[in-house]
Amino acid sequence: MSDNKTRCEWSTHHQIDQDYHDEEWGVPVYDDRKLFEMLCLEGQQAGMNWHMILLKRKNYQELFENFEAEAIVEFNDDYVEALMQEKGIIRNKLKIKAIISNAKAYLKVKEEFGTFKEYIWQFTDHKVIQNNWRTMEEVPTKTEISDRMSKDLKKRGFKFVGSITCYAYMQGVGMINDHTVDCFRHKEVQKFARPRA
Repeated sequence: MSDNKTRCEWSTHHQIDQDYHDEEWGVPVYDDRKLFEMLCLEGQQAGMNWHMILLKRKNYQELFENFEAEAIVEFNDDYVEALMQEKGIIRNKLKIKAIISNAKAYLKVKEEFGTFKEYIWQFTDHKVIQNNWRTMEEVPTKTEISDRMSKDLKKRGFKFVGSITCYAYMQGVGMINDHTVDCFRHKEVQKFARPRA
């Protein structure tokens, strides 16, 4: 797994974590479906760890129609019960139902704003926040921005979107660059940021 590159410490223990760190974490996401998927997956992580979610991500994609919200809102109680028997996901009924609730709320947001991207990126003024942390210990778990995002998402009917979850979400979808300055990805992800279209 070693290639002599310096990485954020959290990504160095498992190959799946390293691949996610090297290819996705901190890269700005502007695709609505992907933004929705990541919000749901971050909610599934609540009380657990991201490594476990990465291991189960393909199962979530298969069982939740690749996070196409229009399909998810049609899930009925029988399907929820079937999902509760699936070993490949976290079998927590509240978390499973949260994805359905989030799909409904997501579609309402798209109706209001045109795209989910337009809505979610407003919290950082449609810009990437570039941080320059030396160690992961310096990185906050939540901020005033994640507090505002959490409050607004909850008001709109989203579930499992506490401030800590929202901050992790912003890190994951590249609204914030929280790679430490010694990490080889700190500068690399900056080239993916683009001005508001």
